[in-house]
Amino acid sequence: MTGSQNWKSWFGAIGASNMKTLTLLLLSGALPLLAAEPFTGTWKVNLADAKFSQKPDKIELKNGTYSCLTCDPPVTAKADGTDQPVTGHPSYDTENVKIVDDRTVQFTEKKAGKLVSQAKTTVSADGKTATTEFTGYPASGGKPVTGTVMQKRVGGAPAGMHAVSGSWVMDKAENISDNGLTVTYEQSADGLKMTSPTGEHYDAKIDGKDYPYEGSPEADKVSLKRIGARGIEETVKRGGKVWSSAQMTVSADGKTIAIVAHGHDGRVNTFTANKQ
Repeated sequence: MTGSQNWKSWFGAIGASNMKTLTLLLLSGALPLLAAEPFTGTWKVNLADAKFSQKPDKIELKNGTYSCLTCDPPVTAKADGTDQPVTGHPSYDTENVKIVDDRTVQFTEKKAGKLVSQAKTTVSADGKTATTEFTGYPASGGKPVTGTVMQKRVGGAPAGMHAVSGSWVMDKAENISDNGLTVTYEQSADGLKMTSPTGEHYDAKIDGKDYPYEGSPEADKVSLKRIGARGIEETVKRGGKVWSSAQMTVSADGKTIAIVAHGHDGRVNTFTANKQ
């Protein structure tokens, strides 16, 4: 339950886990030569048809301690409004959890003292839904990404815990700022350049080999390979391990890209991007 950079890191890893890299988590793509390099241009995610993984986030907040049991690796921090050290997460090294009231919690993540994300999660009066308003701060120092994410409770609320506790699945996202939803490609006969408003970029050949992925704390390499007649698979890595992957297919009219995004935590999200 926190913020992210753009759809390239966001949809591949969205979770608390579903929201941790909403800061954080994802994708891009290319295609073999069709018409005239159909991926060239600027594309924007259509949130209206996004389908999110129903793998739940599991959260506990009790006795003054917050735990994200499904974060990879899990996170535990005192919920006292102070920066608590966490390890094993590429985009942040402290977690600040502040209980506002019996239904609301604020989260702040930092890396080396620099803001990464801020979020406020409020559980509905009936305890069945949670709404998170977030701000994600790109590593590049660019304009923050803002938006709102809604989750639904799975099962009952745990007894004796704060209302944010329990299992939650993604329902929908809305009001995401354009810089978190857009990406620009420049396609050539054998390669693809990608840039995003948040500062993520790469210049890679479509040959299955690793190339530098820059501007993201979650990624340092990318590889591209063709799949079928109209698609490509993109694999993003960090430290030699796969962080996310995406299978992308361009429509016959060249106006949309269908994307199936796989996060490192096993979540699969599907969505489309429209040519601008």
